[in-house]
Amino acid sequence: MIQQLFFAYFSAAIILLSVLVITRRNPVHSVMWMLLLFFHLAGLYLFLGAEFIAAIQVIVYAGAILVLFLFVVLLLNLREELKTNRFITSWPVSLIICAGILLLIISSLRDFLLGPIGKYSVEYLRKETNTVALGKVLYTEFLLPFEIASLVLLVAIIGAIVLAKRRVKSH
Repeated sequence: MIQQLFFAYFSAAIILLSVLVITRRNPVHSVMWMLLLFFHLAGLYLFLGAEFIAAIQVIVYAGAILVLFLFVVLLLNLREELKTNRFITSWPVSLIICAGILLLIISSLRDFLLGPIGKYSVEYLRKETNTVALGKVLYTEFLLPFEIASLVLLVAIIGAIVLAKRRVKSH
């Protein structure tokens, strides 16, 4: 019973905070509601026993991505943004289109969601922690894609450094 109450709280709070993020007129307020949303998502991950994903949620999204959003919002001219009308007048048509797309996605994912059960059961994950199981899968079955992603990120970092040095020299 207490688990259902916790889940109901987290799910209701996440839905409410999502609506607040997209309906606030001030972008800074939207970013602050998004911060609270990210912490509730992390709490839901903790509730579901995925402590590694909860930590990544707080570190990456609430820490890095949200700071990036806040910097972008602060670089905007908020006085101009607050004066403009954000919502279009044909929102009922947009709502019908979004509902149709949602039904299409749900119907196409039905087979994917009801697919075969994997080898990582709840008992296996209780014996091993989520982080250990994730590490074993990442460094055994998905080692090549992991190394390719690491290489792509390394090339992007080197490219950013080279471009930044060129701009410094030209000024």
